[in-house]
This record gives sequence, C-alpha cells and structure tokens, in this order.
Amino acid sequence: MVHRRQATAIAVAVTVVCSAGLIAQKKDDKKQDEAQKKELQSVLKLVDDVAAGTAQPPNDLSLTWVREDFIKAQGNKEYVPFVMTIDASRISSGNLVFYWRVMPKGAAAVAPAPAAKDDKKDKDKDKAKPRAEYPYEDYNVVPVTQAAAPGGPMKIARSFTVPAGAYDVFVVAKEAVPIAPPPKGAPPFVAKTSVMKQSVTVPDFWNGELSTSTVLVAERIDPLPAPLTPQQQEERPYALGQMEIVPQLALTYSKKGELSVFMLIYNPKSDAANKPDVVVEYNFYQKQAGSEKFFNKTNPTNLNAQTLPPGFDMAAGHQLQAGQAVPLASFPEGDYRLEIKITDKVANKTLTRDVNFTVTAS
Repeated sequence: MVHRRQATAIAVAVTVVCSAGLIAQKKDDKKQDEAQKKELQSVLKLVDDVAAGTAQPPNDLSLTWVREDFIKAQGNKEYVPFVMTIDASRISSGNLVFYWRVMPKGAAAVAPAPAAKDDKKDKDKDKAKPRAEYPYEDYNVVPVTQAAAPGGPMKIARSFTVPAGAYDVFVVAKEAVPIAPPPKGAPPFVAKTSVMKQSVTVPDFWNGELSTSTVLVAERIDPLPAPLTPQQQEERPYALGQMEIVPQLALTYSKKGELSVFMLIYNPKSDAANKPDVVVEYNFYQKQAGSEKFFNKTNPTNLNAQTLPPGFDMAAGHQLQAGQAVPLASFPEGDYRLEIKITDKVANKTLTRDVNFTVTAS
C-alpha cells in the first residue's frame, strides 16, 4: 500500500470568481496614458493581421503554450487558467505587454484596419465603428523582474472564462517600448514580439453528467487568508477560493519528491439529505516494454455524509473536492500512470482520470 497524505488545502468548497477584464473597458479608461494606448493599438493590429492571415506571427521571445486547465465557473461558463513560458534571456526592456484573445474555432477573422484615408468624413465614420466583440480578451503589463526565474524560462499564467466549446486563443507577448527616449546616437528601440495561436476545446461541466475538473498536479498548494481581489486573481489564476495551486509543469520527479494532485468533482447525485456518496481510488501502474502492470494503490477516499463536514450541502452549491500527496521514495525509477477512479454510488456511475509521470534517481 502506498503511503500518502491528504492534500492539506482541500478543506473549503471552491467558488471561482472570474474577472472579465474586457479590453474595451481598459481601452476607454481615461486615466490610461498615451504610451500604453499606443502599445495596445499596435498589439491589436498585429493580432488582427495574424488572425486574418495577412501577417506571419513573429516569435522573437520563444513564446510557448505549456498547459491549460478546466474548472467549472459560474453562469454556465467554464474557467480556463493557462500557463505560458518565454525565453527571459531575449528580453531587454523592463516590461512585457501581454494580450490574449479567445475566438470561436473557425470563426471568420476580423479584417485588418484599412489604410488611412484623406477624407475627414471617412475617418470620422471609421472611428465610430465599434470594435469586434470576442468571447474573451484581456491584456496587462507584466514586470519582467517579477516573472522570470533564475536560470529558467519566464512563466506567465493567465485565464479566460467562456461557455463550453472549441476556440482559438491568440496570445501576444511584446516588449514594452520605454517611455524615455533613447540616448542621443543610440539605435532606435525595436520591440521583440511573439504571437501564437492555440486551439482549446472547453468541456461542458453544466450538463448534469458526472465529471471532474482537470486533475491539477501541484508543485505545492498554499493556503490563502482570504480570496484574492479580481486584479490579483487575474495575475494569479490558479488561486481558487482560499488556496493557491502552483502547477507542476514537468511531471518528472526524483525519489525524494512527491506527486500531489487535486481536482473538483462535478454533478454527483445526492441523497435525501443533499449529501453525495462518492469513492475516489488512486491506482498506480508502472509502464514496462510497451505495456504496464499494477504497482500499488492508496486507501480509497470516501466522500459522504459520514466524512464530509456537517454543513456540506450539494443543493447550496458546495463543491466536492479530492486530492492526494504521495511520496515517491518507494517507487523504482521509471514511467508511471496514476489512474484516478471516481465512483458515484448514488447514481451508480464511474469515470477515470489519468496522470502520467516519471520517477528518476535524482
């Protein structure tokens, strides 16, 4: 039997409060300085051109999509935190402009802005046209010193909130143009820029069927004294209620490490007292020569009227959580699959989730 400990932060039902942060709101903010407006306009035009196929996406900063996760939000929508990396050694300015736009997959791209016209009436007519609306778009300025890890890539985590469906996500990372002019005789500043498109299929957690969030593999889970403000949530999207998950991006561990997983269980049936009766099993399989064999398991986790807090009430919107932190000292070096089996005993339904990981000597 594998020894494990219950993930320490799994104690409070999670309500994800999502900040829309629509670009139009920020764009119209009268307090926004002219330099930032110009930065934003250049980014918007670049995305429009790339989406329309009239420009090739640059990748001066080695912008890379690492992962996305799916969590049930409010109002029949889903919350999608995601992580990206950038080669910090290529950044020469102190800030990055970071923008992301979510479009329905296959939707017609917005045509790039037309060439300037001499007729003042035509100019005024173009200015009056509203910008296209998207399921989600946002931007902010990222201080490089806050995000770069010594000797490693710079990680940026952000999020969006949309209904279930298939989407294309356009992301831009662009060096912010310094406000101060360059010294006399110095070459003009040329901002390094990366643009990429990532296809994402967002599952439906509102259809009443037994399901789970993404299995979040955590480097650690930190308790929070209180939920974050909307601005803090935007910059730290893996904060859920009064805990913050730091995602483990590379699932390769030394024998001194531990595998920590967390997930939310959606739409279990409840009994007459609005309590679920769910069993979560964690079974480990070792991969060998193209096949796998059972290695070990932890004790099942029972989530029912006897184990949940007395006030737990499915009808009140409380969310069911499960997680384990398993030390890997007893695992021989090699590749593994963790099978998480969720059984809803009230509905007599079962589903499984898998996590693949590797154990090394050091």
